[in-house]
Amino acid sequence: MLRYSWLARLWEQSTSRFGILVVAVVGLVALVSAFWLPYDPQSVDIANRWTAPGWPHLLGTDGSGRDISSLLMAGARTTVWVALGAGVIATLIGLALAALGALTARWVREGVAVLVDILIAFPVLLIAMMISAVWGGSLWVVIVSVGIGFGVNIARVTRPELRRVLHSDFVLAGQASGLTPWQNLWRHLLPNVAPVFIVQLSWAMAVAVLAEAGLSYLGFGAPPTEPSWGLLLAELQSYISVYPLTVVWPGLAITLTVLGLNLLGDGLRDVTDPTLSRRGAAARTHMPAVVA
Repeated sequence: MLRYSWLARLWEQSTSRFGILVVAVVGLVALVSAFWLPYDPQSVDIANRWTAPGWPHLLGTDGSGRDISSLLMAGARTTVWVALGAGVIATLIGLALAALGALTARWVREGVAVLVDILIAFPVLLIAMMISAVWGGSLWVVIVSVGIGFGVNIARVTRPELRRVLHSDFVLAGQASGLTPWQNLWRHLLPNVAPVFIVQLSWAMAVAVLAEAGLSYLGFGAPPTEPSWGLLLAELQSYISVYPLTVVWPGLAITLTVLGLNLLGDGLRDVTDPTLSRRGAAARTHMPAVVA
């Protein structure tokens, strides 16, 4: 009999299944776009301006004759890069600050708490716009800004959870058996705060997608030579009253990606929560057998 894995429980939830499919499709499109695109995203063809969806331009073309499906595929690569980069930075900063704020001496914990309170007062987009004004708009500005902003947010939410779990019986037993605080962190503490952390991380990645689109729309994000859903939306919105369908595609891509990341994060929280896992296992153990 196969063990009832967390992946199977994740797939059972309809919302999580939708999130998995959306994230998988975006990731697959981004991977394919790195090796193949129907057309060059920056290729201008004035003779084929504003063509309707059909063959060979499946989603039509824009005012410069560029193939919208190729622009969306190339933009997916930018989106995945930004989401993963911001997620990695947010994870490193969040876990480092949370661990320092929970496992160190009192004066260090208080200093970390003050630092987190100061940094969290600055909105992520405002930080990104200020950095862009100094260093110029780029994807790195978006990635670093969102990573720092949500790394601080992850630390603020995770630190109290670490402090709560720190006084649990199994953690005290680990300390009594000779485990160092950092060994206890990896073996006992992080698995028990994983549900809270995963939700915050999925939110950070979703906001990174929105931030990139919004900053690129305002001219603070991706440069004009970099395919981006936000840039495409900014370029097409001027013609929304004449060619409304062309604006639908990048807007729909952004919406579905953000929704998929949030739903996947919620599902991962449910299957990684030790309390919910034990309840689910108990329910399956006492489930009555069906006699054929």
